[in-house]
Amino acid sequence: MNLFRLIKLSRELSRMEKKAKANPSPSTFVDLAQVYINLGWHAHTMRVAEEGLLLFPKSEELRKVQKFASKNLQRERVQELRDKIEKAPTAKLYRELAEAYVDMGDQGSADGACKECLRRFPDDVETHLLVAEEKVKAFYKSLSAGDGRDAVGCLLKVLEIDQGNRKAHKRLAEVYFRIGAGRHAREHLDFLLERYPDDEEVQTLDREIREGKGGNRDVAKGLEDVQKQGALQNDAPEELANASAGAEEAIEGIRDGLARLVGLNGVIKAAYIRGSKALVKGDIRDGRDPFLKTVRVVAKASQRAARRMDLGNFSKGIVAGNFGYICICSLGDVCAAVQCSKGTRVERIVNDLQELVAGSLYAVNKRS
Repeated sequence: MNLFRLIKLSRELSRMEKKAKANPSPSTFVDLAQVYINLGWHAHTMRVAEEGLLLFPKSEELRKVQKFASKNLQRERVQELRDKIEKAPTAKLYRELAEAYVDMGDQGSADGACKECLRRFPDDVETHLLVAEEKVKAFYKSLSAGDGRDAVGCLLKVLEIDQGNRKAHKRLAEVYFRIGAGRHAREHLDFLLERYPDDEEVQTLDREIREGKGGNRDVAKGLEDVQKQGALQNDAPEELANASAGAEEAIEGIRDGLARLVGLNGVIKAAYIRGSKALVKGDIRDGRDPFLKTVRVVAKASQRAARRMDLGNFSKGIVAGNFGYICICSLGDVCAAVQCSKGTRVERIVNDLQELVAGSLYAVNKRS
C-alpha cells in the first residue's frame, strides 16, 4: 500500500471511528470492524468488537466479529511462535505453542507440538507434565484401560525426571484413588503431607483413603475394572472436586482475559500475579523477567506507601519510561499488569485490568 492510499485510508477509518462513537449502533461497529477485517488488522477488529459489546452486549453480530477476530489473533500467535521456534527453539516456546493450540480448541496440534518438543528436549519436565494432564483428562473421558495406562505412565515419567514434582505426585494419588487402587496412592500422599501439610486437597484425599474408600486393587486390575464397568470406582471427593472445578474455571477465565489484553493494539506483555505465582501472556522469558520484577516491586511499594500515608489502598497506577508504559491494577494480594508501547491509549487498558482482577476474585469467592 503506497503512502497516498495509506493516508486516505487513515482518514476514512478516522471518520468511521468518530461516526461509531457519535451515533453508536451494532451496525456501525460491525461496518467499522469489517473494514479492519478486510485489511487483515485483527487486533483493531477485536478492539472495535469489544468496544461495541460494551454498549450492545446482546448483539450477536458483534459476538461473531469478536469470535472471528479472536481466532485470527490466535492464528497469528501460533505463526509468531512457529517463527521463533524455527529461529531459536526452546521448550518454553513449544509449551506456549501447545497452549495456543489448546486455546484454539485444536488438541491434535497441541499434542503434535508437545511431541516435537520432547524429541528435541526429552527431559523437559513441564512438557511431560502437560502431556500427562491431557492423558489423564482423556482417560477420565474414555474410561479406557489403555488411556489409563498411558496417563499413569506419563505421570511416572515426570517423577523419573523430577522425583519431587508436586503436581505429578498429587495427580497420581488422585488417579489411583479413583480406579480403586488407593493403597498405591499412599506413598504419594505421605510424600505430599510431609512437604505440604497445609494442602487441603491432599488432606481430603488422605482422609478418604484412611476411611477405607480408596480400594485395595492393583493398578492394572483397577484400570480393567473401570473399563468393564464403564465407571470410575470412586468419584473425586466432593471437596476435591469443588476445589479443582473452581480453580480450573477461575484460571481459564484469567487466561482468556490475559489473551484478550495481549491482543489489544500496543500491548506487549500481560501478567496476573497472586503471591509467588504468575500467569503470563506475551514475550515473557521466565520468572526473572524485568517486567514481572518491576510489577511486583511497584505494587508492593505503592501498597506500603498508601497505608503509611493513610491514603487507603493502592488500586491502580501507570509507570512511564523509555520502554513505554506499565499499567498495574492491584486488589488485596492480587495484581494484574501489562506493558504497552509508547503512544498506546492506556485508559481503557487500566479499566480492563480492573475488571480482570475483580472478576477473578469473584469467581474464586463464588466457589468458596
